[in-house]
Amino acid sequence: MAVIELIGCDDLNNFLFHCAFQESYNQRMVFWVFGYGSLVWNPGFEYDEKVIGFIKDYKRVFDLACIDHRGTPEHPARTCTLEHQEGAICWGAAYSVRGGPEKERLAMEYLEKRECEYDAKTLVNFYKEGDFSDEPSLTGVIVFTSTPDKESNKYYLGPAPLEDMARQIATASGPCGNNREYLFLLEKAMFDIGHEEDYIIELANEVRNVLGIVGKGIPKDKKLTGPTHIPLKSHIPVIHLHPLPEAIAMDS
Repeated sequence: MAVIELIGCDDLNNFLFHCAFQESYNQRMVFWVFGYGSLVWNPGFEYDEKVIGFIKDYKRVFDLACIDHRGTPEHPARTCTLEHQEGAICWGAAYSVRGGPEKERLAMEYLEKRECEYDAKTLVNFYKEGDFSDEPSLTGVIVFTSTPDKESNKYYLGPAPLEDMARQIATASGPCGNNREYLFLLEKAMFDIGHEEDYIIELANEVRNVLGIVGKGIPKDKKLTGPTHIPLKSHIPVIHLHPLPEAIAMDS
């Protein structure tokens, strides 16, 4: 199945997404979702199977504003989204939900609330770790994505210099905790599944520089969160975003 991207901005596109998803579900009788951010270490919903693997032609970037989990409207956090790039791969975890429509409905309702700042769902091919076939292990896997356009997507921040992103991440916090913990936990999660990512490591180390944390290499058995209560004054221009309706305190 080719990658299908459907922007959930109106009733027509929601209808088309659900039709595509239903066709995929009918072929396998199972619901799969791919996590590449906090879902890797904290899925938060009832699932039946977790599989480590990757998707193709997407890379992870910290270009999305989060205003209700790890940030606020006055000082948004930076969290992961995906950017299309031919030849790239993005490692993460795919989760299956079996057990009938009610269980699937509850999982999707939870995910849509949690991923409320993502304005799109995409159906992708998924390749399991250790499966060396050119054919995908799974097709029609759901992934939450965002439109990379500041005009149509008010939560898209876009790229920024590494130092600016690091200072924003070092100082933002919200109901679910601070932004730097999100980054450090993602760094640890990728280490734990055996697929460290240079981009995440470089950004995490720059945040440590901002925080004044000495030392870059942290042993596997150590927690990679570092100090989380160091007061800092951000020099990033304040970005004002309006709160989401009925925002809930769940990680993104």
